[in-house]
Amino acid sequence: MSQVCDVGIVGAGVIGLTSALSLSRAGYHVAIVARNLPGDLSTQWASPWAGAALLPFETDDVDDIKMQVACFRQLWAISQEFPESGVMKVRATEYWETPDARANPWYATVVPEFRALQPHELPANTIGGNTFTTVTVNPDRFLPWLQHHLEQYYSVVVRKAEVRSLNEVRTLLGCDVVVNASGMGAKELANDPDCVAVRGQTMLIKSSALKRNMDREIVIKRGTEYTYVIPRMGSGGLVVGGVEDPGNMSTTVDQELRKDILRRANVLTRGNLESVSLSRDVIKDIVGFRPGHKKGRRIAREGNVVHAYGFAGAGYRYSLGASLQVVKLVDEIGFVPRRLRPRL
Repeated sequence: MSQVCDVGIVGAGVIGLTSALSLSRAGYHVAIVARNLPGDLSTQWASPWAGAALLPFETDDVDDIKMQVACFRQLWAISQEFPESGVMKVRATEYWETPDARANPWYATVVPEFRALQPHELPANTIGGNTFTTVTVNPDRFLPWLQHHLEQYYSVVVRKAEVRSLNEVRTLLGCDVVVNASGMGAKELANDPDCVAVRGQTMLIKSSALKRNMDREIVIKRGTEYTYVIPRMGSGGLVVGGVEDPGNMSTTVDQELRKDILRRANVLTRGNLESVSLSRDVIKDIVGFRPGHKKGRRIAREGNVVHAYGFAGAGYRYSLGASLQVVKLVDEIGFVPRRLRPRL
C-alpha cells in the first residue's frame, strides 16, 4: 500500500471509527484496516448489532464519568448537525429493582429534562427510576455515515483485510503508531487471554405492532431481569432484548429466550407489547457477541501501540469519550505528524 500514515487503526467498529475521527481532528493522518467494515453483517464483530443507546452508567470513577459525558455531548451535537447520521434524540426511562441504585446519579445534571420517578410511575417489581432525554444510534446508518465522513473530510484510508499481528498493521499501512481497536480480535493481536465474548440475543420488532408508539422512547430495567426496548431510527422497528451470556458462542436463536424477552418487555412497558406476535411481528432476530474483558475495558499504551478494547456492551456509550483518551496516549508518544514535519 502506497499510503503512509501517522496512525494505523486495526478495527472498524465504533471504537476504531471514533478513534479515527478524534485523531484526525487532532491533526494526525490516519488509516484503518479491518476484517469487517460498515455494512458487513457478520457475527465476527459486535458494532452492527448493538442496541446503541446512550444510557449513562452510575459510577464513582471520575475518568469513567468524563468519558461518558464527552461521548454524550459529541453524539448530541452530531444528532443536531447531521440528522442523516442515524443519531437521534429520544426520551429514556430507566427502572431498577435493587436498593443500591441511586435516585440522584451524577448524570442528573448532565442529561436534559432529568426527573426522578414517583412510586406510582413504577412498573411491577421495581423500586425506583428516572426519566431524561438522551440519544440513540442506529448502527446500520451511523457506521457507514462515519466511514464516509472520515474519508470525505479527513482523507482517512479504509482498507478491508485480515491481519495476524500488529506488526503486519505497520507494514500494511506504513504507520508509526498502531491503535488496537480490534474488539475480540485483541485476544490474538494483543495476546490477551482475558478477552471474553459476551453473547447477546435481541429482536427487532415492528413498531406498528405496539399499542402505543415508542419510536422516540427508550425503556430499560436494570438488575437481574435486565430488559430494554430501544427504537431503531429509520428501520420501522424497535430493538427488544436483555441478556448477557459470557462465553456462550452459539449463533442459534434461542426460541425460549425470545418468549422470555417478550414477556419481560411487555411487563416493563405495562402491556404495550401484549399484541406482539413472535411469528408475525419480528423483523429479524439478532445474535451478537460483545467484546468483553475480565478486567474491564482496556485503554492503555505499550510503546508505540495504544490499546482500546474490551468495552463489552458499552462501546457506543464510551466511544467518542474513549477516543479522546486514545488521542492523549498517542500524543504521549511524542512523534511529529508527517504533515508538520519539515521537508528535507
